[in-house]
Amino acid sequence: MEYRSVADSGLRVSAVGLGTVDFGQRLDSVQSETLVLAAIDAGITLFDTGDNYNDGLSEEFLGKAIRGHRDQVVVSSKFTGRDRFRSDGSRRFVIESCEGSLRRLGIGCIDLYTMHHPDPDTPIEETLRALDELVEQGKVRAIGASNFSGWQVAEADHVAVAAQTSRFVACQMEWNLLKRHVEDEIVPACRHYDVSVMPFYPIASGLLTGKYGKDRPLPAGTRLGDLDFYARVASTRNFDKVGALTEFAEARGHTILELAMSWLSGRAGVSSVLVGASSAQQLEKNAEAIGWNLSAEERSDIDALIEDLGNPGEIPFNK
Repeated sequence: MEYRSVADSGLRVSAVGLGTVDFGQRLDSVQSETLVLAAIDAGITLFDTGDNYNDGLSEEFLGKAIRGHRDQVVVSSKFTGRDRFRSDGSRRFVIESCEGSLRRLGIGCIDLYTMHHPDPDTPIEETLRALDELVEQGKVRAIGASNFSGWQVAEADHVAVAAQTSRFVACQMEWNLLKRHVEDEIVPACRHYDVSVMPFYPIASGLLTGKYGKDRPLPAGTRLGDLDFYARVASTRNFDKVGALTEFAEARGHTILELAMSWLSGRAGVSSVLVGASSAQQLEKNAEAIGWNLSAEERSDIDALIEDLGNPGEIPFNK
């Protein structure tokens, strides 16, 4: 496993991180712990959770799983708030949310504490000052953002410099071969302001693994088969893209999973690619899939291949 720095934070994380949104939903406490231990054995050090993941169960299950392994892992959690896609950035909420996450995780310090979504009603300076307090108190090591736009990344960095507070060192965003909207503004902004990029949904909820067929029903028990929220990605045009990308990868002795993961992991500014998994075997495949060092020519060919098939559905998951 490769390890990378998270901007100038002093944090070093595995190039593949484990997202734990399924802890407390698809996975019970025992299954979650088994997966965490398998991840540690595979060299994964970054574990990402959030206060709104299954009413806090994800944090509880992760906290239980890392007991005895705290010095081997980097814990990333997020504060949300008012609803699923809108964080509360007020000072009171940020402080209270951190205390709740620390309690559920059973740890004294969160390594990377992230604002899950922008808050249009709270000045970003108030949020940054609250987060800075947590850093000064030793309850948080570094702070990050998630689902921000390019201008919000820029604004937060300028405000942090002017107010002399801690700055966002990482930004989580949906990014994969089928969803590339972030390349227009958000990714360039992160690179400009030295904010590490942490993509989530790298395999488009499983569509970029090759296990789903265009003319086959989406199987029950899978994210795409059970949840309409995720199934939107399984469009006819996207299946056409998957077919073309599969041919491209196999012609070069690789799988589409290796293409999807390596294509992201090799992009400038990416510190860790966040994956979900429901089994140790699935996790190990994801962790091993970042070894293809794509050439500039191959990347150009991929761009042309996808462009030819159009870009339907190029919207963030939370819109």
